[in-house]
Amino acid sequence: MSKPTIIPIGPYHPLQEEPELFKLYCDGEIVRDIKWETGYNHRGIEKLSESKTFDQVFFLVERVCGICSTSHPFAFANCMEEIAGVEVPDRAKYIRTIIGEMERIHSHLLWVGLAGHFLGYNTVFMWSWKYREPVLDLFEMITGNRNSYAMFKIGGVRRDIPDNMIPVMQKELDALKLKLNLLTGAVMDDPVIHARTKGVGILTREDIIDFAAVGPTARASGVAIDVRKDDPYAAYPLVNWKVITSEAGDVFAKTEVRLLEMYESVSIIEQCLEKLKKEKEGGIDVRVKNVPEGIGTGRAEAPRGEVFHFVITDGGYTPVRHKIRAPSYVNIATFKKSCVGQSISDATISLAAVDPCYCCTERMAMAYDYHTRIAMMGTADLLRMSREKTDNIRSSL
Repeated sequence: MSKPTIIPIGPYHPLQEEPELFKLYCDGEIVRDIKWETGYNHRGIEKLSESKTFDQVFFLVERVCGICSTSHPFAFANCMEEIAGVEVPDRAKYIRTIIGEMERIHSHLLWVGLAGHFLGYNTVFMWSWKYREPVLDLFEMITGNRNSYAMFKIGGVRRDIPDNMIPVMQKELDALKLKLNLLTGAVMDDPVIHARTKGVGILTREDIIDFAAVGPTARASGVAIDVRKDDPYAAYPLVNWKVITSEAGDVFAKTEVRLLEMYESVSIIEQCLEKLKKEKEGGIDVRVKNVPEGIGTGRAEAPRGEVFHFVITDGGYTPVRHKIRAPSYVNIATFKKSCVGQSISDATISLAAVDPCYCCTERMAMAYDYHTRIAMMGTADLLRMSREKTDNIRSSL
């Protein structure tokens, strides 16, 4: 076999919303291996959290990911309420769930549009993003923001959804269902989309288990995992809905799962709005005077899959340790399986099929000697190496 041709994707590329470098090792048009480099976008959010009050942390973790900007506050709230032993009022649960499902809709519409763009099908791109706008308008009406909604707090939510907003939301949801019918029909029936996505980037059920993949990536391969069902929180056990799965495991199946999940999200929101009309007691939050010493975990089902937060507290007003795992942390690794053996033209849509978010995946590691557990490299060393590398690059120009 001849020496492989290396084709770089990134770190800055139209396919990727954020910097990440993928190297495709190709034999002709076929991808034989793939390697990636991270570390372009680390922001130190876990460390920053230790210097913020618990209430401030909600605004910080919203910035982990702009598209999943309520999923991380959701998981953090679940975590802190476990430590504090707090039961959230039902009205707050319904509002939390509405925000979470509206986010799922706008995230899935964004992904479907980008997938159409990557395939050269810009009609799908324009339709999806046009239909996404009313959802963002509803966010702005409820929270004042189209992203980063600042709705969550320990013990509930910061803003109510008044009765006069409910008919407006129901009207927009009715209109959205008609648009979803049009979009879903266009995607599910189009022979060009079928040709470009069926049999492409396949992940088997065994692959999902091996890589511990989550979210639509897992459900598209027949693995029916969903935190909303497996570890119910907020209002999800109080309404009727089902987990959407497919069996093929290819890019088309991932598209199908996301399209059908939006119908479930609309149904969940509609049920929650009806509950809000009747649920007048209990308010939207409970007062939490202090958070005791403890260890807690919080999970939430983001549009991309499970978000996990781990927090240690000492009875003070800030986290002692805050660990975050976003769904892309496990989903990105599946590229190694889905892209190898594919043509170069199919590798890009296979990369995009898991809806990767690189900024929420970045981590900075501390190097320790395995036997002595003595730190071999600290912050000062990392800064020194970074500056030396910058100086070397500058001198070579």
